[in-house]
Amino acid sequence: MAHNLAFESAFLYARGVVIQEPVYDTIAASQLTLKGNTVFRSLGDSGLKTLVPQLLGDELPSFSDVTGGRSFDELNPQDAESIHYACADADYTLRLYHLFNGWFDKWLPKHRFIVEQIESPTAVYVGLMRHNGLLVDAELMERKRLEAEEKLANLREDIAFIIGDVNIGANASTSAFKKYLYQNLGLPVLKTTAKFQEAADDETMILLAEWCETNRPDLVPLFKLVQEYRKLGKIQSTYIVGYRKYINSVTGRIHADLMPLATETGRFAARNPNLQNMPRAGADDVGVRNFFIAPEGKALLSLDFSQIELRVGAFYCKDVKMLETYRIDGDIHAQTTAVIYSIPFEQAVDKNAADYKERRTIAKICNFGTFYGLFPRGLQRTLKFKAGLDVTQEQCERIIANLKSGYPTLTCWQEETKTRAKARKYSETWLGRRRYLPGISSEDWSKRSFAERCALNTPIQGTAADILKLALGRIIAGLPERPWLRPLLQVHDELVLELPTDRVTEAVAFVKACMEEKPFPEFDIPILADAAVGPRFGELKEMEM
Repeated sequence: MAHNLAFESAFLYARGVVIQEPVYDTIAASQLTLKGNTVFRSLGDSGLKTLVPQLLGDELPSFSDVTGGRSFDELNPQDAESIHYACADADYTLRLYHLFNGWFDKWLPKHRFIVEQIESPTAVYVGLMRHNGLLVDAELMERKRLEAEEKLANLREDIAFIIGDVNIGANASTSAFKKYLYQNLGLPVLKTTAKFQEAADDETMILLAEWCETNRPDLVPLFKLVQEYRKLGKIQSTYIVGYRKYINSVTGRIHADLMPLATETGRFAARNPNLQNMPRAGADDVGVRNFFIAPEGKALLSLDFSQIELRVGAFYCKDVKMLETYRIDGDIHAQTTAVIYSIPFEQAVDKNAADYKERRTIAKICNFGTFYGLFPRGLQRTLKFKAGLDVTQEQCERIIANLKSGYPTLTCWQEETKTRAKARKYSETWLGRRRYLPGISSEDWSKRSFAERCALNTPIQGTAADILKLALGRIIAGLPERPWLRPLLQVHDELVLELPTDRVTEAVAFVKACMEEKPFPEFDIPILADAAVGPRFGELKEMEM
């Protein structure tokens, strides 16, 4: 038991010890208890210095008061002040353990299970990931930084050749640039901000570029340059300069903070830096993932759940076609293509068929939004700005209608879930992780519709998150026999580990077994985890197992 089990886990792991269950993290427990009628405590609400006065009525001395400005390794563990400080922490942690468990047993028993069986083992895994960190190819990062700076300078010159000395700033969104677009050039306002000002975001640039193709073709090159400038500028500031400052000078690695309870659905978040939002391999010209490498003689291993949220959604709605597709390891995107276009399955999987690529792209986007409630206009915007497809609103209406008729139990599940959430004022995962939705009865349509989307989103995303975290507990249990296997990172549904190159087959078999194990008795759909291995995070090769 510990308050901040991830820290204790990392501390002991550095000395060769992997903490084993039973474990209990009172910080996790704090974040799964309420501080108001419908609001759970955040990480910022869960420090001992905050909880002890609020819940136990005592005051704790600050760390600086005890240490006199010194660090841990400068303290004499035999000093009375050091002993008192350490014992106070342990004592108050024990008191909080009993206090929180009493609260869980009275008000939310399932949250006690989540703390003990899911979040506390996850905290141990988090400590290991943070201790290990990801090794950075600093030379490649520096080379890409210089290349990006040169290219950005060239793009600024090209843009200036068209618009003159207008200050576009680092992201081409300055008030001077907007004034130039809307006043000097007299372009139409195709989108506004929340404060009803002229917008200048990426979506606006796409809309203006399309308008100019018909009305001002001379300006089309400007918007292509601006979009390229913005994309490269974000990569430069976020993933090159932004990541670079977090490289540890001793280890040469980035040791990010991973927060398993930072979202309301139970999915991970990351900071210092946010390694979870890095572009996928091949999705950016710089190749951000290639900055992360394995040491000599070792490899990076990725295990990624295959369509876990779609599988969870199929489990919930019990649609016969979806269930059968997953049980025979079929192609769910082809199945949805057949459903929304009313074509035979054989035609949907035929790569030589007319419109195969576009139809499959639309089916994929529909699948990933199916369980959360699709609206024609929203689908149209997603297809346009995420996939570059121009589909009319009428076509989107027809697609959604076909989807509902083709997967008949989907709509029933959605309506039942929203009705249940409205009656309870909360939604929850299969294992009982709760999310309160006070806005679900609001007369304000925007608040109510947002809460309804959360009611649908929480069971699926949250249950998928619980499935991943249960797998982390199984991996923890097997690490003492596999000290060569080092957890590095969690990215959405993916785990990244480091290991000797001659242990890859053994590691894949172990981690896949941990991830693909049936998460709870009722889950009746096969779970699959895809493995990939390589020397760089951006150059992993899929493995056949």
